[in-house]
Amino acid sequence: MRLYIGAALLPMLLTAALPAHAQTAQELVAKNLTARGGAEKLAAIHTYVTKGELRFPGDFKLAYAETRTCSDPKTCFDRVDASLQGLTLVQAYNGKIGWRINPFEGRRDAAQMGADEARSLGDEAIIQGALLSAATRGSKVDYLGREDVDGTLSYKLRVSQKDGTVYTYYLDPDVFLEIKVLERRTIRGSEQETETDLGDYELVNGVYFPFSITSGPRNSSDKQVITIKSAEANVPVDPATFQMPAQTSAAPRAK
Repeated sequence: MRLYIGAALLPMLLTAALPAHAQTAQELVAKNLTARGGAEKLAAIHTYVTKGELRFPGDFKLAYAETRTCSDPKTCFDRVDASLQGLTLVQAYNGKIGWRINPFEGRRDAAQMGADEARSLGDEAIIQGALLSAATRGSKVDYLGREDVDGTLSYKLRVSQKDGTVYTYYLDPDVFLEIKVLERRTIRGSEQETETDLGDYELVNGVYFPFSITSGPRNSSDKQVITIKSAEANVPVDPATFQMPAQTSAAPRAK
């Protein structure tokens, strides 16, 4: 069969045949920022509240709610509530310490977390994420080339933080949103690696956020799945939400 190419299409085909421009870390971060909604819209979001479902292996389902506030990437707070059968697990970061109430383990009073766990929660509190807040927080970003992620040849970026924590971001080559994040940090002297798959992005106040979040130990099938069913930005949040309560010896009840 003979192939005929129209004159109008020829320049496009020749351009496609040329070697692809080598991306830099700075260019990829800029494309990710644009894909998320742009710097102005992202910076305008100071509170982000989500509600949905948290599913553990074995099909255990908990009602899930997370509240994050950020006046800037260095001043962020986070609280997660997960409820089942009238009991609520709480873990929070108030900008200085992390704390937890876990009635499912018989712990009815708030307990302060170790410094390593608190730093992990502090990172989760950042609405922009580790990649887009890297410049503000003094983290280093390197481009590591491309790697296949479930059939998608993704762009790979490494974010090295000052505390030694390393994130590896995988960006979709077409839309430049994050589809996977690897996190390597030290918890109580032991190195831990977590992988998170991101998807089902939805627009909230002009910014794209993932509504499907699957995470757990790297190379393990033991993963938890968070499905976001509603999200609001810039709603009022009482600062007391993040503060560690006094000892009450009463497990929080689901609302």
